[in-house]
Parts: sequence; C-alpha cells; structure tokens
Amino acid sequence: MAFISVVVPVYYNAESLSLLTERLASVTASLTEDDFEFVFVDDGSGDNSFEILQRLAQSDPRIRVVKLSRNFGSNAAILAGLTYAHGDAAVVISADLQDPPELIPQLVASWKQGNQVVLAARRSRQDPIVAKLFATLFNRLFRKFVFADFPPDGFDFMLIDRCVVDILVQLQEKNSYIFGQTMWVGFQRDVIYYDRQERGIGRSRWTTAKKIKYFIDAFSAFSYLPLRMASLLGIVFAVVGFLYALVIIGLRLTMGFPIVGWASLMVVVLLASGAQLVVAGTLGEYLWRILDETRRRPPFIVDSLVNLDSFPDASPRNLLLARREWPTSEKGNS
Repeated sequence: MAFISVVVPVYYNAESLSLLTERLASVTASLTEDDFEFVFVDDGSGDNSFEILQRLAQSDPRIRVVKLSRNFGSNAAILAGLTYAHGDAAVVISADLQDPPELIPQLVASWKQGNQVVLAARRSRQDPIVAKLFATLFNRLFRKFVFADFPPDGFDFMLIDRCVVDILVQLQEKNSYIFGQTMWVGFQRDVIYYDRQERGIGRSRWTTAKKIKYFIDAFSAFSYLPLRMASLLGIVFAVVGFLYALVIIGLRLTMGFPIVGWASLMVVVLLASGAQLVVAGTLGEYLWRILDETRRRPPFIVDSLVNLDSFPDASPRNLLLARREWPTSEKGNS
C-alpha cells in the first residue's frame, strides 16, 4: 500500500474547489490499494478560497490546507505543498480543472512500474489564441535551448517520487521554474499525453507581466543563452562599427569624402547605446537573482495550517515562518 499526496496550488479558485475535491475523492476512491492526502496551498488568494478550503477540510480529514502570508507565485506555492506533503509520491495538479484528475490512476500505475518522474504532458490545449501562442513559444524554445526531451507542448501536471520531492525541497530555489527543476534532477521518467480542456470555471489570473517573469525566470535558471546572446549582440555591433569606421576612413583618404551627417551619427549612437542597455539589462537579471539567493530569505512564508498538526523541522531548508494552526473537526488529523 502506498501513501500519495496530491498538491494543489490555489489562487482565486473559489469557484472550482468544491468540484475539484469531489472529482479527486471520486478518482482516488477507485484506487483502493492506496491512501491519499490532498494538500491545498492558498497562495494569497483575494477571494474566499481559504474559507471554502477550511469548510471542506472539516468534512474530509484527508484535506490539508497551507495558507501563505501573501502571493509568492505558483512555483513557491507548489514548493510549499511539497514541503508539507507526507506521501511516498506527490501529484501536482492545478486547481482550475483544465487538467483532469481522472488521469491520476495512470500516473500512479506508471510510478508503480518504477518511473520516479511521470509527466502528464499536453497533446493539445483549448486555450485563448494569445495564451496558446505564448505557451507554444515558451515550450519550443525551452525544448530547443534547455532540455531537448522537454515535452513539445509543456506540462504542469505530474507525479514525482519521494526522493524527487526531497531534492526539490532541499534546493529551495527562488525565482526558478519548478518543472524545469524536475527535468534537471533526472531519474527514470515516463510521459503520458492528454488533451488539456478549456477553462470553464473562473478566470485566469495569469497576466502578461507574470508570463514575462515566468519566461525570464525559466531561462535564466537553466540556460546561459541570454548571456550568450547579449555577448553576441555586443560583438556584432563592435564588428559593424569597426568596419564602418574603416569604410569612412578609406573614403576620406582616397576620395576626400566629407565626414558629415548628424542624423547618421545619431543613428549609430542610438543603436550602440541600445545594444549596451540590452547587455546591461541581461546582466542585471542574473545579478538580481544572485542577490536574491544570497539574502537567504525563505521562498515562501506560511500564515496558517489546517489539518496539519505540526510544521516541518526547523532546519535551514525548512525555516518557514508561521503564525497559527487552525482547529479541525477532529483533533490529531495528520
């Protein structure tokens, strides 16, 4: 018999939580040989998601809730869920019901066959055209320049073994990409493809600004490509500038070509300055992430717990601040 944790990051998902827990209960009921817990992480939702989770936890002791002190982002919320998960394996699934919980039995079956990482990868997706284009661009670039075996249309639904969970928790990286970390750790892996459904409940909080940060975090965490591109840009402009100078000097010496043209000079200056700013900005992105890591701040802060009687140990990797534990209908549920 195995004990499996299902980790669900929650951010403005009040409308879908009741249906999600019903489907999780229905799916896991068919897996009679295994025990489950459902770890929901409220990532600073501004709606009544936490109140709904509290009510659901009173009726089902398998539901555990971790409430973060503010919005730390989906990667930090998943990491928080993995930190508090007790299972022999952990399933990570979103709360918007676009990823079907009914796929969990296949993930568990693959894990029991010896695969320590089981990815539920998208075969197709029913999303708005702009979101689909951004996701396609990100996934294809990540596959080409970072991990060649990254699923072509990406994934954010997976099952990972206890050993992988422990490694991800120990890493405690900030401004990173937890699904990229899952690819980076290696281990025996399997991929199960499915069709991602259109979002039917609630609206996405995945803003353009968050997508851009997500893109930068993912590439800066696993690839030196941005730095290499910045270097190449600088080299190209240096070579072009040098050749242009030689042409001007040659024309001046051989043909008496007058060196005039304020407009052309300003174009060159603006192009060179722009290239320098691009290079400086790229370096700044990496330097900021280095600074953020050296501060040793925890990647998330816990406000309160439901159906969890204790916090993880106080070792540096689990130094998480929390203020209170909420009472449950049955004392001692863990």
